[in-house]
Amino acid sequence: MKHYCRTIAALAVSLMVSSVVPTLKADDFDKKTYITIDHSIDVQGNVLTPGSYVLKLLGSSSDRYTVQIFNAAENHVIATILATAAYRVTESADSQFSFYDAVDGQPLALRKWFYPGDNFGFEFEPGRGTIATQSGKRHSNAPTTKAGGD
Repeated sequence: MKHYCRTIAALAVSLMVSSVVPTLKADDFDKKTYITIDHSIDVQGNVLTPGSYVLKLLGSSSDRYTVQIFNAAENHVIATILATAAYRVTESADSQFSFYDAVDGQPLALRKWFYPGDNFGFEFEPGRGTIATQSGKRHSNAPTTKAGGD
């Protein structure tokens, strides 16, 4: 009889542990994503040269928009960036990245990152060089008007 009690207790404990394990997956919590790029990209003023990197959220449950970029071995933080919320209508099974319009002589600037299965993601500001160039392009042909009466 004691043998059956131990077996049932062991099964109960293993069932409880196995039901908790799926909720403890680190990749879903920190949105860990491995990327490999073949050309330089700008992430909010931080230029990533071609290579492999890891993107993930800072390990805080209260701040869900601080993104950290690590080298492939995850032993060096390259950048810590505060992103803003981004949304999309449909989810995707893969990570999705979008970029700002290309500017001559500048690396592509990362605009949005969506983790697989999420309809919410992270939006990044364009890098400093991109802002100045886009701002100049946007206003170069704008007509000038006088404010006021004369």
